[in-house]
Amino acid sequence: MTKERKHPKGLMVLFFTEMWERFGFYLIIGIFFLYMTAGGDAKFPGMGFSGAKASDIYGSYLALVYLTPFIGGLLADRYLGYRLSITIGGLLFSAGYFGLAIPNSENAFYISLLLIIMGNGLFKPNISALVGKIYDSNPKYKPLKDSGYNIFYMGINIGGFACNFIAAYLRINYGWGWAFAAAGVGMLIGVVWFWTGQTYAHDIKAVDKISPPTKDDMPMKRIFGTLFLPAIIAGFLGWIIPDNVFGSDSTDAFLFFSLVVVIFYFNILRKARKQEKEPIKALLAVFGAVVIFWAIFHQNGAALTVWAEDYTNREVPAVVEKPIEALGLNQVVTTDLREVTKTDLHGAALLDDEGNPITEMVPDPYFKNIPEEEWPEDGKLNLISTELFQSINPGFIILFTPLVVGFFGYMARRRKKGPVSTPTKIGWGMIITALSAIVMIFAVTASNNGTIKASALWLFGTYAVITLGELCLSPMGLSLVSKLSPPRITALMMGGWFLSTSIGNKLSGVLSGMWDTYDNKAYFFLTNTLLVTVSVVLIFVMLPWLNRVMKKYTEEHHTIQEEVVDSEIE
Repeated sequence: MTKERKHPKGLMVLFFTEMWERFGFYLIIGIFFLYMTAGGDAKFPGMGFSGAKASDIYGSYLALVYLTPFIGGLLADRYLGYRLSITIGGLLFSAGYFGLAIPNSENAFYISLLLIIMGNGLFKPNISALVGKIYDSNPKYKPLKDSGYNIFYMGINIGGFACNFIAAYLRINYGWGWAFAAAGVGMLIGVVWFWTGQTYAHDIKAVDKISPPTKDDMPMKRIFGTLFLPAIIAGFLGWIIPDNVFGSDSTDAFLFFSLVVVIFYFNILRKARKQEKEPIKALLAVFGAVVIFWAIFHQNGAALTVWAEDYTNREVPAVVEKPIEALGLNQVVTTDLREVTKTDLHGAALLDDEGNPITEMVPDPYFKNIPEEEWPEDGKLNLISTELFQSINPGFIILFTPLVVGFFGYMARRRKKGPVSTPTKIGWGMIITALSAIVMIFAVTASNNGTIKASALWLFGTYAVITLGELCLSPMGLSLVSKLSPPRITALMMGGWFLSTSIGNKLSGVLSGMWDTYDNKAYFFLTNTLLVTVSVVLIFVMLPWLNRVMKKYTEEHHTIQEEVVDSEIE
C-alpha cells in the first residue's frame, strides 16, 4: 500500500497562490508609507504627503482592504463560488498594482488603491475558506487543520520576505513605478499557478460549491437595502459631519460604516438556529478581542517604519558593505541642505504673517538625531534600505513556524487534556503581543528618547516577539472560523474575522498618526501595551467558556448540511 498523504494536495496549490498574492501585497506595505512621504526633491519623487496624512491614508487603506472581504465572502457563498472569486480578485489586485506605477497622478493613486481594496475583498476570505474546506472534505485531514493553516501561513510570509528585497532594488535604482509593477507581475503569476495547479489538485474543485439562497435566506436586494445602503449612508454622514469626532473625516466615515456592519453580525446571531448560536457568539467574542492585536501589529508599515527610517542606525556594516552595494540595496543620503516647508502636527503648512509658507533649510531627516560633529567628512552615508526591515517579521515566521507547530504537537502528546485549544493559543498570542510593545519601550529608553540612533537589534527583537504572538493568533483565528462557523456561511464568517482585522488596521493608522504628539516616544509604546493588556484580560476571562464551546461544537457543526438554515437577518 502507498503511504497516505499527510496533507491534501490542494494545500500546495493554495500555498503558492497565496505566496504570490502576499508578495505583491506586502511589497506595497513595505514602501507605501515611504512613497507617500517622499518629497519632490527626492531622486525619485513620491506623493509628498505629511506624516499625519500618510498615516491616515495608510490606516484607511488597510482598514478597507480588510473590510471588503465581508462582501467578497457573501458573493462567493451565494453566487460566484470560491475559485471564480479568487481569480477576479487576483486580476483586480494586479490592475491596482500596475496603476500605482503611473507617476505624478493623485487620481491614479486613489483609483489604484480602490482596485486593490476590491481585489482583496474577493481574494482573501475565499482562499482562506477554501483551505478549511479541503481539510473538512476528508475525516483523515480534519485533525491536521491547525498545522495546515500554519503551513499556509508560512506561504504568505515567504512572499512577504522576498518582496522587500525586490522593492528596495527597483525603487532605489529605477524608481517607485518599477517596484509597484513588480507586485502586479507577481499577482499574475499567482493567478496562473492557481488554475494550472488544479489539474493536479482535484480536491479544490470538489469543494467549490455554491450554496444557493433558500426560501429562508435574505435576498441580495434586501441585504443591500438593510446593510450596504445604510452602511454607505452612515459612512457618508461620518465623512461630512463638522468637527471630526475621531480625528479625521476618513476615520469618522469608516467607524460609522463599520458600526452598521457590526450590527449586521449581531443580527446573524439573533436570527441563528439554537444549535448555531453558541459557536457564532464565540466567534464574535474573539473577533472583538483581537482588534487590538491588529492595531499594534500593523503599525509595522507606519510607526515602526518611521522608527526604522529616522531613529534606527541603518549604516551598512563593513562586513556586508560590498554585497549590499552589489545587490543595489544600499541607500545613499547626504548632508546637503534642502528647502522644506514647516508643518504642524496635522501636516498643514505653517504660514508667516503675510500668509506665505514658512520654509527651512535642512539635511536629510536621517541626520536630525546625529550631532553635526559626527557627520561624515564627505557628507555621505551608505544606509540599508528602510523597507528591508519589513522582511524581519516574515523571515522570523518562516523560521519559527516549524518550531511553533512542533511545540504545540509536543504539548498535544504530553498533556492529559489533549492538544492546546485554539482559543488558548489566541490568548497566548495576545500576551506575547504586549511583550513586543514593551521591547520598544526599552528601545526608546536605550536611545535616550530618540536623540541618538537606536540599534537595529531592537527592531529585530520586537519583530521576533510579535512574530511568536502572530503565529499563535493569526493562523489560529482562520482555523477557529473554519471550525465554528455554520458550513453554509463559512466565507461570510471569515469576512467577520477580516472585519475585526479591518477595524484594528484603521486603529493602527490612528495610533501611528499620533506619533508626533508624543514628546516621549516611550509613552506611545506604553499606550500600545496598555491597550493589549485590556484585550488579554477579556480573552482569558472568556477562555473557559470558549473552550467549552469548542469541545461541544467543533465536530457537531460539520455534520450539519443542507438542513441548516442560513442565519441571515430578516
